[in-house]
Amino acid sequence: MEKASDRILLAHGGGGEMTSRLLATHVLPQLTNPALAPLTDSAIFMAGRCRLAMTTDSYVIQPLEFPGGDIGKLSVCGTLNDLAMVGAQGVALSLALILEEGLSTELLDRVIGSIKLASSAAGVPVVTGDTKVVGKGQADGMFINTTGLGQPLPGIRLRADRVRPGDRILISGRIAEHGLAIMSQRRGLRFDSPLVSDVAALAPLVLPMLEQLGGAVRWMRDPTRGGVANCLVELAEAAYAAIELDEPAVPISLTTRHAAEMLGIDPLSVANEGKFLAVVANDQAEAAVAFCRAHALGRHAAIIGTVTDGEPGLVELLTHAGGRRIVQRPYGEELPRIC
Repeated sequence: MEKASDRILLAHGGGGEMTSRLLATHVLPQLTNPALAPLTDSAIFMAGRCRLAMTTDSYVIQPLEFPGGDIGKLSVCGTLNDLAMVGAQGVALSLALILEEGLSTELLDRVIGSIKLASSAAGVPVVTGDTKVVGKGQADGMFINTTGLGQPLPGIRLRADRVRPGDRILISGRIAEHGLAIMSQRRGLRFDSPLVSDVAALAPLVLPMLEQLGGAVRWMRDPTRGGVANCLVELAEAAYAAIELDEPAVPISLTTRHAAEMLGIDPLSVANEGKFLAVVANDQAEAAVAFCRAHALGRHAAIIGTVTDGEPGLVELLTHAGGRRIVQRPYGEELPRIC
């Protein structure tokens, strides 16, 4: 008899525990290789004598347009951010469009216009692509896949195995704005201060910071699906270390906090699209925060935690109330279709 576990569920796409199990059971055993095995935001590999970075991502967000951006801007910024998280400057993008029969051409034009603006601002052109059209009801309007090719900065190695007890956890800004902006729009929630997605290309902040601080930055990740919680649990497991996260230090706007409370959602598990997490050597952590705060993309940067020699894989939140709670990787898809 067929079991539920023999079928793909929507929750398998949430970026949490079920995604990890799906990859570990059905994908990686057949495809793993030295470039893929680290499962970083982008692969770094040699092509002849050239060291390259490459990433790919698919975007299935609803609604297609949202406060602060649209699926087009998101597809460019998200892919370029994955390159930046391994210390690579984007040089070229591919663009694949899957369009649903009946999609408005005016909407398509706006999305392509956003892609043009985002790629032009980043100085990374779309150099190849593909277009497919599927029947009505088969694509939810539009799906986009983008692949990014980049050149890694020389001498930069951002890996979990470089993380050491005493290193500090830095976040570049306020959390949960993208996911809660999307969810609030879907639910028709209104606030005195509007919730706007944080979608942005991070390379103009990240790459100069890496050039200045060099090896003091051990590891980086943009906390998209699964949010800060998912990223830090993955880091603790990969680094074979423990992490203490200081809840009062985590930057979050009052509006975002209220939205999370109204929706019953933990903001630590909510996707971000214009923020990064970094592990920085303790003696350079304050310099990293100061560097971020001097840039518009990092003006709310903060040190939010510490790597410890506690139980490997454990992430603990030091709460506002003075207690402790274990931070867990989200199990399934708590916030559907947010990227």
